[in-house]
Amino acid sequence: MPDSPAVVLRDLVKRYDGRPVVDGVSLTAARGEVTAILGPNGAGKTTTVECCEGLRAPDAGTARVLGLDPIGDARELRPRVGVMLQDGGLPTGVRALEMLRHVASMYARPRDVDELTERLGLAGFARTTVRRLSGGQRQRLALAAAIVGRPEVVFLDEPSAGMDPQSRHAVWELVRELRADGVGIVLTTHLMDEAEDLADVVHVVDHGSVIASGTTSSLLAAEGSDGTRTVRFDATPGLDLTGLSPLLDPAAAHGWTCQELRPGAYTVTGPADPGTLAVLTRWLADRDVLAARITVGRRTLEDVFLDLTGRHLR
Repeated sequence: MPDSPAVVLRDLVKRYDGRPVVDGVSLTAARGEVTAILGPNGAGKTTTVECCEGLRAPDAGTARVLGLDPIGDARELRPRVGVMLQDGGLPTGVRALEMLRHVASMYARPRDVDELTERLGLAGFARTTVRRLSGGQRQRLALAAAIVGRPEVVFLDEPSAGMDPQSRHAVWELVRELRADGVGIVLTTHLMDEAEDLADVVHVVDHGSVIASGTTSSLLAAEGSDGTRTVRFDATPGLDLTGLSPLLDPAAAHGWTCQELRPGAYTVTGPADPGTLAVLTRWLADRDVLAARITVGRRTLEDVFLDLTGRHLR
């Protein structure tokens, strides 16, 4: 079905021990686009993708990839779909390049293995067995194996996890090229900057259901339409932010959110203006704290994600 979308899910349900892990998910991923499926741990995103890959059978609803059933039409789909598993799913006893050449040999029109090796920097560990590779090296090899067969749809699970900055940007550039070539890409990641940089469309999943969908820009615009801005600063971890909101604007203290997202990384969100920075820097000076960096800008996908799914640990 040449005109079919890359992926179509309709009212997808998957239960474990009677409990719905995926609970009525409906979404579409187009060809020539990067579709990100985001969610906290246990939200159901991995199971959703596994139903697309034919690794799990849904209990209700339908999953279609290129218009075909991932399980019933697995033989027809297999040469048209690339899958990058979270743990790599690679045989551990073989050498990296040997494994990649073997995978390439199973396709009628594979990519040039030497070119792919150079693009992803595999030459440095080509003769190393998979079990001895670092996490980032395994990820690069798993990505190469997923795309060497020139798939029409590729599922990428945490594609740049564990990579150094150079490798990460090489992977991102390759993903952009795949998109430009018309490949439908379904991306799952915990790196919000990766999703914001690469994704055309984002679906946020929580408790087994899609709770928000849209382009990255539309999600950010919807969240920032009230004129709020986010001030970010890096400083000493563990600062007590309790009294900061009333200082920023005593009459509108309820409109400010001050938090430490992770140790030493802070955000102050509200109706920021030039006076906001003056108050913030004075507040830091009163505590003898020198901020390493202060930036002002629009909300990020991470801000939106945390607002949608909550900020507590699970």
